[in-house]
Amino acid sequence: MDEKLVSILNEMADYLNIAQMKKLQEVLLKNLSDETPQKEEISNNEYLKMFIDAKRIEGCSMRTLSYYQVTVEHLLSQITCPIRKITTDQIRCYLANYQKRNNCSKVTVDNIRRNISSFFSWLEEEDYILKSPMRRIHKIKTKQAVKEIISDEIIERLRDNCKCLRDLAMIDLLYSTGIRVGELVGLNISDINFEERECVVYGKGDKERRVYFDAKAKLHLQNYIESRVDNNPALFVTLDAPYDRIKISGVEIRIRELGRKLDIEKIHPHKFRRTMATRAIDKGMPIEQVQKILGHSQIDTTMKYAIVNQNNVKTSHRRYIA
Repeated sequence: MDEKLVSILNEMADYLNIAQMKKLQEVLLKNLSDETPQKEEISNNEYLKMFIDAKRIEGCSMRTLSYYQVTVEHLLSQITCPIRKITTDQIRCYLANYQKRNNCSKVTVDNIRRNISSFFSWLEEEDYILKSPMRRIHKIKTKQAVKEIISDEIIERLRDNCKCLRDLAMIDLLYSTGIRVGELVGLNISDINFEERECVVYGKGDKERRVYFDAKAKLHLQNYIESRVDNNPALFVTLDAPYDRIKISGVEIRIRELGRKLDIEKIHPHKFRRTMATRAIDKGMPIEQVQKILGHSQIDTTMKYAIVNQNNVKTSHRRYIA
């Protein structure tokens, strides 16, 4: 580096922070040093492509990658200036307009905020920008409504009204293991160990974990598999030929249809997962073990899933406090 440039940087070191010094050096080199080649400008779309590639290497699912892509693409279609020049105020304005235009909930807007924040944080970490404009846009406060679980009575009604062995096996496996619907549809028959009443599932980021099912689920699974006339290795397949692996939407539609027939409101696969976590904690299972079964990397996530029974809280208060 030219001696004059070094002298300027040393003189300014007492007045500027590290980020400002870095920017000053970049500007000086760009404008005053003839020996330094000019960097080719990277387009906004190229930045997005590099970000998606980085997330793919980290092991993000196709669903997550698609969500990142759509969210950031929409932002860049509304804010067309170069990424380095995007400001905090521009993004705040974008989020406010998005909520008004689409009349969406605060939860939805916060999910979008989180995705955009991941993009700009990555740009900052990779030194493409000096500071993320998302730093001062904090989590949007939302109401934490108490989410319901499925009662024992409703579970029995669902079981009694299943018209086919497949649906009965699906319901019992969801209820006893607490697996995600995406993990359910990804299971193969070879993943099931009937002797130990356990199976291996691949969760978010292709993380492998072992989950366990009860005797009812075992019997219903065996009856369903024995009734099958196809050679598909998938554990759950469509009811009609060519008997393809069932999709997430297929499971969701089937369970909602069954709920509507029985006048059961808001019944969906994820509710079985929350119910299993709540039952486990209510019966005394340590929260760390529930976390392991559900495949959560953070214990805070497990606590959000589980709804502690108020009667149990009252009993514990009388036992330990009163």
